[in-house]
Amino acid sequence: MNYRVDLDTPCLVVHTSRVQQNIDEMAAYAREHGIAMRPHQKTHKCAEIGKMQMDAGAIGITCAKIGEAEALVDAGVANDVFLAYQIVGPKKIARLLKLMDRATVSVAVDGVEMAQSLSEACHAAGKTLDVIIEMNTGLNRAGILPGEETERLAEEVAAMPGLRLKGIMTHEGHVAKALDQNELDGYGVDAGQAMIDTANRLRDKGIPIEVVSVGSTPGSFSTTQVDGITEMRPGTYAFYDNAIFRFGRIGPERCALRILATIVSRPSPDRAVIDAGSKTLAMDPPPPGRKGHGYIVEAPDAVIARVSEEHGVIEFPEGNSTLAVGDVIEIIPNHVCPTVNLQDELFAVADDGSIETWKIIARGTVR
Repeated sequence: MNYRVDLDTPCLVVHTSRVQQNIDEMAAYAREHGIAMRPHQKTHKCAEIGKMQMDAGAIGITCAKIGEAEALVDAGVANDVFLAYQIVGPKKIARLLKLMDRATVSVAVDGVEMAQSLSEACHAAGKTLDVIIEMNTGLNRAGILPGEETERLAEEVAAMPGLRLKGIMTHEGHVAKALDQNELDGYGVDAGQAMIDTANRLRDKGIPIEVVSVGSTPGSFSTTQVDGITEMRPGTYAFYDNAIFRFGRIGPERCALRILATIVSRPSPDRAVIDAGSKTLAMDPPPPGRKGHGYIVEAPDAVIARVSEEHGVIEFPEGNSTLAVGDVIEIIPNHVCPTVNLQDELFAVADDGSIETWKIIARGTVR
């Protein structure tokens, strides 16, 4: 079978043996370092890959939004979920309480107000919710600063009825802004050390900290080098993408997900047009050191210079290219997570060329 002929484009192709290799490698690393694996599901959003991760030894899953967790729990992927997101407002809290009837759930908090709302709701419902304080170790998104700020919040949360303070977490996503592997490793180690220093500070105050959780595929092999990290939550590692392989630890051949696209126009020697635009490629900018809206496997020097909704414009250096109208190419996306969320299914291709359709069951679950 020839999947490039059998599939209509644009579409997402997943090479299953590469997915399995990526999952097995990260699971083995976690085991060797005595760290629990709780992979983030926002990357693939499908039951088949979530089950592969659980079969490889994951203790549970990480989700961004309640809707994502609802879909994957109901599909039987896992019954232990960490919502690495702040749950705010009565509608969200009501759904959270219902989810707690179907799974063991923990959530991130980074402020007294949201913790108080969760406390009141859980106490009234006769439930106890595990909460994990989110720390900002450099990304400057959600989360509070290590040290004194985290200590103050931990003391307040630990005293709230209906809540159990389980630990601390961070998303050290800022490591991906590094220009090389050495700089990335430095960011990762600094983030891990901030986590451990704060965990020890809380324990010295008599506040039990069971979980010290980190989560970033680029930082997976650096942040976890700090002794005392108990849990890791990588997401994109199941596929990898253009933002990852530039560091050199893995190459493009390890990127399991590809966008299959067709050349639909060659209006000039230095330009081609594909049937994949912003509605397929997403709009994430290229990582430092790269150009364009993705990496073309068949033409690494070419650049997807611009996109409109349904068109991608490829520019060739000095007009050199044998690609012709009708040719099908594979593109590694800049950021795989939003790319997946733009499609209804993944076409899973085995080494023998056989194809299965995996539904992206948590697509669009942004609430």
